[in-house]
Amino acid sequence: VFYISLAVLVVQNASLILSIRYVRTLPGEPVPGALSLPAGNVKQFALFLYDAVVLQYMDTLKLAVPSLIYTLQNNLQYVAISNLPAATFQVTYQLKILTTAVFSVLMLHRSLSRRQWLSLLLLFAGVAIVQVEQGQAGGQSSPGSAPQSYAVGLVAVVVSCLSSGFAGVYFEKILKGSSASVWLRNVQLGIFGTLLGLVGMWWAEGAAVAAQGFFHAYSPLVWGVVLNQAFGGLLVAVVVKYADNILKGFATSLSIVASTVASMYLFGFRLHPPFALGAGLVIGAVYMYSLPKAGPPLGPRQEPTTPPPLGKEPSEPGYLPKSVLVE
Repeated sequence: VFYISLAVLVVQNASLILSIRYVRTLPGEPVPGALSLPAGNVKQFALFLYDAVVLQYMDTLKLAVPSLIYTLQNNLQYVAISNLPAATFQVTYQLKILTTAVFSVLMLHRSLSRRQWLSLLLLFAGVAIVQVEQGQAGGQSSPGSAPQSYAVGLVAVVVSCLSSGFAGVYFEKILKGSSASVWLRNVQLGIFGTLLGLVGMWWAEGAAVAAQGFFHAYSPLVWGVVLNQAFGGLLVAVVVKYADNILKGFATSLSIVASTVASMYLFGFRLHPPFALGAGLVIGAVYMYSLPKAGPPLGPRQEPTTPPPLGKEPSEPGYLPKSVLVE
């Protein structure tokens, strides 16, 4: 289970970005990204709906802020993937580690080790190298694909990273500040996410939905993206349970490599030395940041003590005084 879940997570991460990129760059009428958001959250309505909404409505309102930000982030991810090469998006999106770390220090007063700060600097440097190289190249798009704007994609992914960092830390603060279960918080989050997703869908695609129906753009590829995204959330939980967050970060790094290699064959992505250098820095930074902090130094080694044999007290000759043992 350990190695299988890790390998499947690598494939899932890479295939999700590649499939979204492919669906969103098909010629003709673009597939609306907002349509897939409500479908991914509908399952949340079936879980503890009455308890979350009716009985704890004031507590549920706390989740409105992160849910709104997550909805914005999800839409921005679709915009970014539609305008950036899959490999470039994968590398740049790792900036969410930097934003999450900064918000953790500011909002949760969390301390980071020197190694983690160094990894964040390497992460920023790697992303900067990739962006400079891609900016000079003017971005790359597949022949016959939908129109793309590299600047729009870059702004979308940066704002998505900022929103991801803030929403994640805000949600963590809510979780640790109350006794409510993680399942209940996820349900409350999903309720707002679904409602906000539906509002966004009607705002952006209301006319098309009214004329052609809710599922008019749901091709088999789109259904595959939706199911892949839902499967990814469950898979992360399995990896964290049977492995740890270090290997989860390692899987993320491997998925960047897999996405880059696949993009070269599927989308004609050209790998240049600056991109390889920047991606290498990002991969190393992700793995370095996920390593555990060094534990406190161990004290002087003490020899194990054995209980005295029957008939003898610890104070008799041959045994250390009790006060020394306590010290």
